[in-house]
Amino acid sequence: MGFSGQEYWSELPFPSPGIFLTQGSNPGLSALQADALTSEPPGKAQHFVPNITFGHPVVESLRKQLGQDPFFDMHMMVSRPEQWVKPMAVAGANQYTFHLEATDNPGALIKDIRENGMKVGLAIKPGTSVEYLAPWANQIDMALVMTVEPGFGGQKFMEDMMPKVHWLRTQFPSLDIEVDGGVGPDTIHKCAEAGANMIVSGSAIMRSEDPRSVINLLRNVCSEAAQKRSLDR
Repeated sequence: MGFSGQEYWSELPFPSPGIFLTQGSNPGLSALQADALTSEPPGKAQHFVPNITFGHPVVESLRKQLGQDPFFDMHMMVSRPEQWVKPMAVAGANQYTFHLEATDNPGALIKDIRENGMKVGLAIKPGTSVEYLAPWANQIDMALVMTVEPGFGGQKFMEDMMPKVHWLRTQFPSLDIEVDGGVGPDTIHKCAEAGANMIVSGSAIMRSEDPRSVINLLRNVCSEAAQKRSLDR
């Protein structure tokens, strides 16, 4: 099921539909990536990010409203990602993407996500070296390289994150690599050329007068870059 057109936004049961996910390796696939940013109880650790948004009840509502076809990738920008695995799985999430910086035991969390029937995504913030992700690359389905500081939409794209993407693509040719933050028509070519095949775009789509054309552009650029890499091997 593809998400495009202003008629879709008006049907969502909350003010912001999160952000689109475009997978270049499959031009026919669109998915919804939902950003879950949650607070901690008083007296506990600081928020992983300063902003607050929705959790598994909204995911459950979306699943009931949209059916089983859409692929839901949960980008968990939370301080304790371990505690939300089962609730998100029960709510209908397909993939659980957590931040490497937010856990002391990535291996156990990866195992728990798989045992709850979801795919695994592993994200790193701009200040985290990509080499820290490498030991887990063969155990995950997707690596997410943040191209803004997580927490707020509409930030400027950080081009200096592209070497991370290129390094991952070189070291792990078959890994799905996603970029998130400031990605739109003006920056998509840099992402695709570096090796990203999964693109998260929010503001560039939602603020556009023609969201469908932006989605198609992002999808086509990624698809063409993936085909070129395949031919160059």
